[in-house]
Amino acid sequence: MYRFSTYKEQYKQNLRLALPVVLTQLGQILTQFADNLMVGQYGGDDPLPLAAVSFGGAVFFILFIASIGIALGMTPLIGELYAQGNRERSSHLLQNGILFYGALGIAMTAFQYAIIPLMYHLGQPVEVVDAAIPYYKMLVWSMPFVMLFFAFKQFLEGVGNTKVEMVVTIIANLANVGFNWVFIYGRCGLPEMGAVGAGLGTLLSRIIAPVLMIGYFYARREYRDYLERFALRNYSWREVGQLTRMGLPIALQMFLESSAFVGTGIMMGWFGDGAKTAIGANQIATTIANCAFMIVMSIGAATTIRVSHCYGARNLGEMTMAAKASYHLVLAWNAFAAVVFLSLRHVIPTLFTSNAEVIRIASQLLAFAALYQLSDGIQNVSVGILRGIQDVRIIMPIALISYWLLNLPVGYLVGFTLGMGPAGLYIGFTFGLSTAAVLMILRIRRSIRRLRLAAQEK
Repeated sequence: MYRFSTYKEQYKQNLRLALPVVLTQLGQILTQFADNLMVGQYGGDDPLPLAAVSFGGAVFFILFIASIGIALGMTPLIGELYAQGNRERSSHLLQNGILFYGALGIAMTAFQYAIIPLMYHLGQPVEVVDAAIPYYKMLVWSMPFVMLFFAFKQFLEGVGNTKVEMVVTIIANLANVGFNWVFIYGRCGLPEMGAVGAGLGTLLSRIIAPVLMIGYFYARREYRDYLERFALRNYSWREVGQLTRMGLPIALQMFLESSAFVGTGIMMGWFGDGAKTAIGANQIATTIANCAFMIVMSIGAATTIRVSHCYGARNLGEMTMAAKASYHLVLAWNAFAAVVFLSLRHVIPTLFTSNAEVIRIASQLLAFAALYQLSDGIQNVSVGILRGIQDVRIIMPIALISYWLLNLPVGYLVGFTLGMGPAGLYIGFTFGLSTAAVLMILRIRRSIRRLRLAAQEK
């Protein structure tokens, strides 16, 4: 039987880690939120600027989130070493992570720039692609700085410090809003840049973030100690290989999941004359859903930290309690988010645009987004648990089944074949996310049994 007193301390510990991450993750998505909101208001009744930011951001996001996924592999490795008090090995991982993730950011910049011609072959209106490319280019140039920031961010999460990333992200996002105000609308004597100005503001804010992180590491003695251990002899393909083995399955899972959302966004551009309104409406609904999801991701990140520390100390009882507490927290949040989506579905879109058709479609999409909230929360916390116990290989095939074999085909079937339109595409999310939630819970139960048997044999 559930008793609040049983889990009270677990809730406190999880929330102590999660709340700063909430603001950090919200900060990441609020960069896109600010771009959408300010560009949408700049465009007024014209849906083109918002559609351009939506499409450019969607194409960028799919490889952006995969790159971040690789960086997330550092957290459980550092978390285990932190619980064991191994600072030397932690320093080696940080050093190799900075080099590896920085190089990956440069490689992704080159690759994302090379695929620009393919954007004209994704079934979008030509005028939307033309307007999206300059904005997209600005985002592409930010990738090396994003990856450098995440190298330090994931290390800090591994040692249980989530407050610094929160402060840095808040500063960077305030800067982003200020840059947007200047560049989008042409303030301070500068010309109006519209969507391109939003991209430039995002680029500059993402340059600020790693600079602040590096400054913090040098300013604090306990973290400067990790940097002072850096040496050429510590560069190791073995360390990079370990980061890759942990991060690559996470990246593939995030790529497959995000591609379902990006793929749905691209299919919004296949509705002929209504494509621009469908794209704009989807961007509004996706932006709001992502704001709710960032809190879910934060609880998942806190779960990874707690579970990795317990895993490093081989404290299975505490690990189980921490995991259950995260499920409780995420279910409560997602139930609240679903109620907000349903009750305010006609109000929220008006914050972004005055176009009546975009508002109408967006309100429908928010209603269907409410349907998959609980499944989304469960599957994300489950991923956090699997990361924490370093059982990450299974999450990629689960994501493949859930998102590519179910989510996208079901969405296409209902949206186009059955003629339900943009709202029908969102039904696919309910199928995909629910399947992922069930399969991951089954895997966790199996993994926990295996860990308990191993502990008993010792």
